[in-house]
Amino acid sequence: MWRLLKKWIEPIIDLMDSNKQIAACQPKILDYNHKSTFEYAGAAGGFMDKYGYPFCRGRIFNSLEEDKGQYNNPTEVFWATGACMFVRAEAFWKVGGFDDDYFAHMEEIDVCWRMKNIGYQIYVEPKSHVYHVGGGTLNKLSPRKTFLNFRNNLITLTKNASPRFLFFKIIYRMILDGVAAFKFLAEGHGSHFIAVIKAHFSFYAHLPSTLKKRDEMRLMGEFKDATTGVYTENIVFAHFVKGVKNYSDL
Repeated sequence: MWRLLKKWIEPIIDLMDSNKQIAACQPKILDYNHKSTFEYAGAAGGFMDKYGYPFCRGRIFNSLEEDKGQYNNPTEVFWATGACMFVRAEAFWKVGGFDDDYFAHMEEIDVCWRMKNIGYQIYVEPKSHVYHVGGGTLNKLSPRKTFLNFRNNLITLTKNASPRFLFFKIIYRMILDGVAAFKFLAEGHGSHFIAVIKAHFSFYAHLPSTLKKRDEMRLMGEFKDATTGVYTENIVFAHFVKGVKNYSDL
């Protein structure tokens, strides 16, 4: 659920009309219950690290920044949030639309990545902003949400990433997923530990269809590997080891 403000649509339409290569655009997303704080789902535009971990201007993992106007410039990003996203129909259907196998969580990152891989751009236009209430599909404490996030993240990486070192990136991701799973267990969240294990087995089950979809996209003549909006380091290390909480500190 989100709350809309007057004339919130016009800035995004104007931006997309000015550049036909923009396939998707989002407004700035603020928390409905804490209106000066960025909201988890999208904040001021989505980015990705080299291992496929998503984060945002204004939100790294669960660390949410206060909106002080620091990210008010329209800019090209890696993904636009499905919480409030404008999509150019031609580009959306050209890459096949949303992947039905996802059900929920990260389907917008997947479709944005596919559109970027054939030369389109993804933007955020902070002149427009909305207030969002998160967790409408699944509560953040739901093991089902954990399952979908871990599984869909692996599928998205496998489908869309450059073949360069992809196998090793997936292995590295699985190791980090294992660390996260045992962290859940140590904190007494056994159901989330099981959800991560189930996510990996579901990823294996989907692997043949995932690789087929990857091949179909890469056969498109204009295919290129997207790099704009990619953080070339490891956001997990930056946040949990180095203590980076704000996008501007990366």
